[in-house]
Amino acid sequence: MKRKFALIARCAGTVLAVVFASAAPWGAPAAQPLDAATSAAVDAATSAAVDAAMVGEHRSDRNRARDRYRHPKETLEFFGLRRDMTVVEIWPGGGWYTEILAPSLRGTGKLYAAQYGTNTSFDYQREEMDSLRGKIERSPQVYDEVTLTSLAFPDELEIAPPGSADLVVTFRNVHNWFDPNYGQDANRLAFVAIFNALKPGGILGVVDHRWPDPATADPQAANGYMSEERTIEYLEAAGFEFVGRSDVNRNPRDTHDHPNGVWTLPPDLAVRPGDDRQKYLDIGESDRFTLKFVKPATE
Repeated sequence: MKRKFALIARCAGTVLAVVFASAAPWGAPAAQPLDAATSAAVDAATSAAVDAAMVGEHRSDRNRARDRYRHPKETLEFFGLRRDMTVVEIWPGGGWYTEILAPSLRGTGKLYAAQYGTNTSFDYQREEMDSLRGKIERSPQVYDEVTLTSLAFPDELEIAPPGSADLVVTFRNVHNWFDPNYGQDANRLAFVAIFNALKPGGILGVVDHRWPDPATADPQAANGYMSEERTIEYLEAAGFEFVGRSDVNRNPRDTHDHPNGVWTLPPDLAVRPGDDRQKYLDIGESDRFTLKFVKPATE
């Protein structure tokens, strides 16, 4: 989900293979347009499902405590989540958002969780994939309809059946795709994979750590921050249309100048000896942009 402490060393020796088993067949039907009355009922049912998922026993107290920073319900409402949608979550990591999406969609929609890939060489990715697999195995009543797929560069790019997804979401991942350690041309390949998975008119929702000044942003995002302007530029170049932004995940306390980049802040708290740990706890999680895009509809 993120580069730990801004620099991730590649693992030496034999690369471990991770094989994802599909929990359900490809090709779930796409959500259809609804009349006003039905749409209101679906929205109400979605709201209730998200509420129930957020307080579900499958979530740890630690993960629930992060709701006040991540605003999952407001974020998903901005992206237009509905219970009958086919949704792809890109690089879910340990599954923080999966804990909310899976039960919200279970029985009426479909969730594809596109993990890091079968040959990742990053320790943190293998750990998070193991964590998500364990979560799924322990709680089949929550996750039994989730289909695990892969997004890895350059060869594992089919995150869902082509043209099937109503909504693709990715949280705090885009900055990784500008780091050459994650693969040559990773950002272009990621955006192509997302574009191909979405149906015409489908939505892409992006949350990432916000760098406030595009003129001074690190081209490789080594501090974990991206500018909104650059993100919009690259996604428009990939064929998406920018719909709008929300400030729901903005944090004005974040000064963006931390010694270990964004990982200095919670939940990582990568502070050095002698640093004022409480200072970063008081800031909270990072300042984040929340952007919405659409794949243009075809005639």
